[in-house]
Amino acid sequence: MSEPTTLLLVRHGTTDANVRVPYILQGSGMDLPLNDNGQRQAEQVAEFLASFPIQHVYASPLLRAVQTGESISARHSLQVQTVSEIVECNVGVWEGKNWDTIAGEHPKEYVEFHRDPAINPYLGGESYADVLRRALPAVTRLLEQHAGQTIVVVAHNIVNRVILAEWLGLDLRRAKDLQQSNCCVNVVRCDAGRPIVTTMNATFHLSASLG
Repeated sequence: MSEPTTLLLVRHGTTDANVRVPYILQGSGMDLPLNDNGQRQAEQVAEFLASFPIQHVYASPLLRAVQTGESISARHSLQVQTVSEIVECNVGVWEGKNWDTIAGEHPKEYVEFHRDPAINPYLGGESYADVLRRALPAVTRLLEQHAGQTIVVVAHNIVNRVILAEWLGLDLRRAKDLQQSNCCVNVVRCDAGRPIVTTMNATFHLSASLG
């Protein structure tokens, strides 16, 4: 019997946008580096994954994901390979804005998006379904390409949410309720072609002060 494929699906570490108060949207149009806290988180997740038999590390081309992936890959003498299809959601004209501002400027679109982000996109950007359509085939292709191996994919909040929702059999509108903390680890086993989520949003490797 062949070995199962293991996917370690990681969210990138924090950037300044992630810790802004009030929180602002950071989609594919904002390419910030990890902040000091995010760099510490990346080192902590790298240390946690150092004992795993990782053979490949993939990341979104956005800097925050690449930098997180580089911390992980360095422990295994690997190079990060970027995958354009797993870039974060295009949040359109809401990029860099907080939800209160968005609700005031675009009340109709705000309500529709929160009612069902699967079919109602960020204004001028993508819906959750759009993200799933481009990201899932790419990740599925990696699983098929590396059958029997352990791989890391460093992606983003919405990308991870929609893929996990699909594999958990959830209605896509509920993907917004799935928590994906910065530098969390999701463990997915793929046996006989069927992905099974065994661990989700694990953050016990992060110091309490880092969130």
